[in-house]
Amino acid sequence: MAARISTKDKILNAAEALFAEHGFEQTSLRQITADANVNLASVNYHFGSKKALIQAVIARYSSLFMPALDAKLKQLQSHPQISTREVFDCFREPLRELVHINKRGPAIYLSLLGYAYAEIQGHLRRFTMQEYGDVILRLVTLLHAANPQLTAEDVFWRLHFVLGATVFAQVSSQALQEIAKADFNSDVSAEDIIDKLIPFIAGGLDAPHENEI
Repeated sequence: MAARISTKDKILNAAEALFAEHGFEQTSLRQITADANVNLASVNYHFGSKKALIQAVIARYSSLFMPALDAKLKQLQSHPQISTREVFDCFREPLRELVHINKRGPAIYLSLLGYAYAEIQGHLRRFTMQEYGDVILRLVTLLHAANPQLTAEDVFWRLHFVLGATVFAQVSSQALQEIAKADFNSDVSAEDIIDKLIPFIAGGLDAPHENEI
Protein backbone atom coordinates (compact mmCIF):
# COMPACT_ATOMS: atom_id res chain seq x y z
CA MET A 1 0.00 0.00 0.00
CA ALA A 2 1.44 3.36 -1.07
CA ALA A 3 2.31 5.82 1.68
CA ARG A 4 -0.10 8.74 1.96
CA ILE A 5 1.46 12.07 1.01
CA SER A 6 0.63 14.91 3.37
CA THR A 7 -0.95 18.11 2.10
CA LYS A 8 2.21 20.01 3.03
CA ASP A 9 4.39 17.65 0.97
CA LYS A 10 1.97 17.82 -1.97
CA ILE A 11 2.38 21.60 -1.97
CA LEU A 12 6.17 21.37 -1.65
CA ASN A 13 6.42 18.81 -4.46
CA ALA A 14 4.27 20.86 -6.82
CA ALA A 15 6.03 24.13 -5.97
CA GLU A 16 9.48 22.57 -6.39
CA ALA A 17 8.68 21.24 -9.87
CA LEU A 18 7.11 24.49 -11.06
CA PHE A 19 9.77 26.76 -9.54
CA ALA A 20 12.59 24.69 -11.06
CA GLU A 21 11.00 24.82 -14.52
CA HIS A 22 9.51 28.32 -14.66
CA GLY A 23 11.13 30.29 -11.87
CA PHE A 24 9.61 31.91 -8.81
CA GLU A 25 8.11 35.01 -10.39
CA GLN A 26 6.40 33.17 -13.25
CA THR A 27 4.82 30.57 -10.95
CA SER A 28 1.60 31.57 -9.22
CA LEU A 29 0.10 30.06 -6.08
CA ARG A 30 -2.92 29.07 -8.17
CA GLN A 31 -0.68 27.00 -10.46
CA ILE A 32 0.86 25.33 -7.43
CA THR A 33 -2.47 24.54 -5.78
CA ALA A 34 -3.86 23.21 -9.08
CA ASP A 35 -0.89 20.86 -9.55
CA ALA A 36 -0.97 19.82 -5.89
CA ASN A 37 -4.77 19.38 -6.01
CA VAL A 38 -5.24 21.40 -2.83
CA ASN A 39 -7.00 24.67 -2.04
CA LEU A 40 -5.32 28.06 -1.64
CA ALA A 41 -6.14 28.19 2.06
CA SER A 42 -3.92 25.16 2.67
CA VAL A 43 -0.88 27.06 1.33
CA ASN A 44 -1.58 29.92 3.73
CA TYR A 45 -2.13 27.46 6.58
CA HIS A 46 1.12 25.52 6.07
CA PHE A 47 3.42 28.30 4.85
CA GLY A 48 1.76 31.68 5.37
CA SER A 49 3.06 33.30 2.17
CA LYS A 50 4.64 32.58 -1.21
CA LYS A 51 8.02 33.80 0.09
CA ALA A 52 7.87 31.35 2.98
CA LEU A 53 6.95 28.56 0.53
CA ILE A 54 9.94 29.45 -1.67
CA GLN A 55 12.21 29.32 1.37
CA ALA A 56 10.78 25.94 2.39
CA VAL A 57 11.47 24.49 -1.07
CA ILE A 58 15.07 25.75 -0.97
CA ALA A 59 15.50 24.57 2.63
CA ARG A 60 14.46 21.06 1.64
CA TYR A 61 17.71 20.81 -0.33
CA SER A 62 19.95 23.22 1.59
CA SER A 63 19.35 21.37 4.87
CA LEU A 64 21.09 18.34 3.33
CA PHE A 65 23.54 20.06 0.99
CA MET A 66 24.97 22.83 3.18
CA PRO A 67 26.08 20.73 6.19
CA ALA A 68 27.62 18.15 3.83
CA LEU A 69 29.46 20.88 1.93
CA ASP A 70 30.64 22.48 5.17
CA ALA A 71 32.10 19.17 6.35
CA LYS A 72 34.12 18.92 3.12
CA LEU A 73 35.29 22.53 3.36
CA LYS A 74 36.40 22.04 6.97
CA GLN A 75 38.51 19.05 5.92
CA LEU A 76 40.12 21.12 3.17
CA GLN A 77 40.74 24.04 5.54
CA SER A 78 43.35 21.99 7.40
CA HIS A 79 45.51 21.56 4.27
CA PRO A 80 48.68 23.69 4.13
CA GLN A 81 48.02 24.64 0.48
CA ILE A 82 44.64 24.93 -1.21
CA SER A 83 43.72 25.09 -4.88
CA THR A 84 40.51 26.34 -6.47
CA ARG A 85 39.97 22.90 -7.98
CA GLU A 86 40.06 21.34 -4.52
CA VAL A 87 37.49 23.86 -3.25
CA PHE A 88 35.07 23.09 -6.08
CA ASP A 89 35.68 19.35 -5.71
CA CYS A 90 34.07 19.72 -2.27
CA PHE A 91 30.75 20.22 -4.08
CA ARG A 92 30.73 16.86 -5.88
CA GLU A 93 29.54 14.51 -3.17
CA PRO A 94 27.08 16.88 -1.45
CA LEU A 95 25.40 17.58 -4.81
CA ARG A 96 25.15 13.89 -5.63
CA GLU A 97 23.56 13.19 -2.26
CA LEU A 98 20.57 15.31 -3.33
CA VAL A 99 19.29 12.36 -5.38
CA HIS A 100 17.99 11.06 -2.04
CA ILE A 101 15.45 13.90 -2.11
CA ASN A 102 14.66 13.67 -5.81
CA LYS A 103 16.36 11.66 -8.55
CA ARG A 104 16.93 14.99 -10.34
CA GLY A 105 17.90 16.68 -7.09
CA PRO A 106 21.25 18.21 -8.16
CA ALA A 107 19.76 19.79 -11.31
CA ILE A 108 16.66 21.00 -9.46
CA TYR A 109 18.65 22.59 -6.63
CA LEU A 110 21.03 24.40 -8.98
CA SER A 111 18.11 25.58 -11.10
CA LEU A 112 16.38 26.97 -8.01
CA LEU A 113 19.57 28.79 -6.99
CA GLY A 114 19.88 30.20 -10.48
CA TYR A 115 16.36 31.62 -10.42
CA ALA A 116 17.00 32.98 -6.91
CA TYR A 117 19.82 35.15 -8.28
CA ALA A 118 18.37 35.92 -11.72
CA GLU A 119 15.08 37.12 -10.25
CA ILE A 120 16.73 39.02 -7.38
CA GLN A 121 14.97 37.08 -4.64
CA GLY A 122 16.51 39.13 -1.82
CA HIS A 123 14.58 37.30 0.87
CA LEU A 124 16.29 34.05 -0.19
CA ARG A 125 19.72 35.61 0.13
CA ARG A 126 18.84 36.83 3.62
CA PHE A 127 17.40 33.42 4.51
CA THR A 128 20.51 31.60 3.23
CA MET A 129 22.91 33.93 5.03
CA GLN A 130 20.91 33.64 8.25
CA GLU A 131 20.86 29.84 8.13
CA TYR A 132 24.16 29.05 6.40
CA GLY A 133 26.21 32.24 6.47
CA ASP A 134 29.09 30.43 8.17
CA VAL A 135 29.28 27.94 5.28
CA ILE A 136 29.29 30.74 2.68
CA LEU A 137 32.00 32.58 4.62
CA ARG A 138 34.13 29.43 4.81
CA LEU A 139 33.76 28.91 1.05
CA VAL A 140 34.76 32.49 0.21
CA THR A 141 37.67 32.36 2.69
CA LEU A 142 39.02 29.20 1.05
CA LEU A 143 38.69 30.69 -2.43
CA HIS A 144 40.65 33.74 -1.26
CA ALA A 145 43.29 31.44 0.22
CA ALA A 146 43.56 29.64 -3.13
CA ASN A 147 43.65 32.95 -5.03
CA PRO A 148 45.40 35.59 -2.90
CA GLN A 149 45.91 37.71 -6.05
CA LEU A 150 42.15 38.30 -6.37
CA THR A 151 40.33 41.12 -4.60
CA ALA A 152 37.00 40.60 -2.81
CA GLU A 153 35.28 42.21 -5.80
CA ASP A 154 37.06 39.85 -8.20
CA VAL A 155 35.82 36.84 -6.23
CA PHE A 156 32.29 38.29 -6.14
CA TRP A 157 32.10 38.58 -9.94
CA ARG A 158 33.78 35.30 -10.68
CA LEU A 159 31.61 33.37 -8.24
CA HIS A 160 28.50 34.70 -9.96
CA PHE A 161 29.89 33.75 -13.38
CA VAL A 162 30.61 30.31 -11.95
CA LEU A 163 27.01 30.06 -10.75
CA GLY A 164 25.74 31.10 -14.18
CA ALA A 165 27.78 28.42 -15.97
CA THR A 166 26.74 25.81 -13.41
CA VAL A 167 23.04 26.61 -13.67
CA PHE A 168 23.18 26.54 -17.48
CA ALA A 169 24.90 23.15 -17.47
CA GLN A 170 22.29 21.66 -15.14
CA VAL A 171 19.17 23.27 -16.62
CA SER A 172 20.33 22.25 -20.11
CA SER A 173 21.60 18.84 -19.02
CA GLN A 174 19.08 16.82 -21.03
CA ALA A 175 19.83 18.76 -24.22
CA LEU A 176 23.58 18.45 -23.62
CA GLN A 177 23.24 14.70 -23.08
CA GLU A 178 21.31 14.32 -26.35
CA ILE A 179 23.85 16.40 -28.31
CA ALA A 180 26.77 14.42 -26.84
CA LYS A 181 25.05 11.19 -27.90
CA ALA A 182 24.24 12.43 -31.40
CA ASP A 183 27.59 14.10 -32.14
CA PHE A 184 30.05 11.90 -30.25
CA ASN A 185 28.06 8.71 -29.48
CA SER A 186 28.83 9.49 -25.84
CA ASP A 187 26.50 8.43 -23.02
CA VAL A 188 26.75 11.19 -20.43
CA SER A 189 25.00 11.15 -17.05
CA ALA A 190 24.05 14.16 -14.93
CA GLU A 191 26.97 13.26 -12.64
CA ASP A 192 29.33 13.21 -15.63
CA ILE A 193 28.28 16.77 -16.48
CA ILE A 194 29.28 17.92 -12.99
CA ASP A 195 32.64 16.15 -13.41
CA LYS A 196 33.21 17.96 -16.72
CA LEU A 197 32.05 21.29 -15.31
CA ILE A 198 34.31 21.50 -12.24
CA PRO A 199 37.67 21.90 -14.04
CA PHE A 200 36.09 24.52 -16.32
CA ILE A 201 34.73 26.71 -13.52
CA ALA A 202 37.91 26.25 -11.46
CA GLY A 203 39.94 27.49 -14.43
CA GLY A 204 37.64 30.47 -14.85
CA LEU A 205 37.97 31.55 -11.24
CA ASP A 206 41.76 31.04 -11.39
CA ALA A 207 42.15 33.05 -14.63
CA PRO A 208 44.65 35.92 -14.50
CA HIS A 209 43.60 39.53 -15.02
CA GLU A 210 44.01 40.98 -18.51
CA ASN A 211 47.08 42.96 -17.46
CA GLU A 212 48.67 39.76 -16.17
CA ILE A 213 48.35 37.88 -19.48
